[in-house]
Amino acid sequence: MSTMTASKTELVRLAETRMQTAITAARWTDRQKLALTCRILFEGGHDSGLAGQITCRAEQPGTYFTQRLGLGFDEISATNLLLVDEDLNVLDGPGMANPANRFHSWLYRARPDVTCIIHTHPLHVAALSTLEVPLEISHMDLCPLYGDVAFLEKWPGVPVGNEEGAIIAGAIGDKKAILLSHHGQLIAGASIEEACVLAMLIERAARMQLLAMAAGTIKPIPEALAREAHDWISKPKRHSAAFDYYSRRVLDRHNDCLL
Repeated sequence: MSTMTASKTELVRLAETRMQTAITAARWTDRQKLALTCRILFEGGHDSGLAGQITCRAEQPGTYFTQRLGLGFDEISATNLLLVDEDLNVLDGPGMANPANRFHSWLYRARPDVTCIIHTHPLHVAALSTLEVPLEISHMDLCPLYGDVAFLEKWPGVPVGNEEGAIIAGAIGDKKAILLSHHGQLIAGASIEEACVLAMLIERAARMQLLAMAAGTIKPIPEALAREAHDWISKPKRHSAAFDYYSRRVLDRHNDCLL
């Protein structure tokens, strides 16, 4: 079939159709995906000691998996994850959850579309957050975040209270991400794969913005083209393929995370 005279709309539709059968996802459990996400983010510069939390909904409503307080992202495995309820009571596993996980419960309550939450303090996101300026999306690769990043300008303090949960859940609204001033970032993903990919992307976006700001004034990209790119890249199949790629990269050094 010749496509040399096809319109862009037709070519996009054709590519999306082919992706449905050409891209096959690796078969991992949610626990394994969450553990892989921890290792991927560790290698991607999201490590900040014991700061940050990664959670995903579990089978029982009002429960989710998360890492144990005291373990770094590079130590998380499928078997040492905790199952907790929204009050952070441990239902399965040893130890305790990070008390800052409380605001995850607020976000899960507000957003039934969210399956996985990633909150981290990667270096470039954290550096940008100290300037109290929003994240600017002005590059093609970053367009999955275009129009989907909220901004909390004032730091409400350590997020261990219900007040911080209400503030952060309200500030992110229906968006996929939020930049938290003097703090870090949060991703609210429809899947573990999407959350992981966007978390990697937001740190790259912050790094790119800091580099661009040091060189001059960032120029905006046309909104219509940015939204077109957002919709083109933000597909479950593409997120799945990207997640599998990141997973292959880390499994050579972190194959214990699947155990």
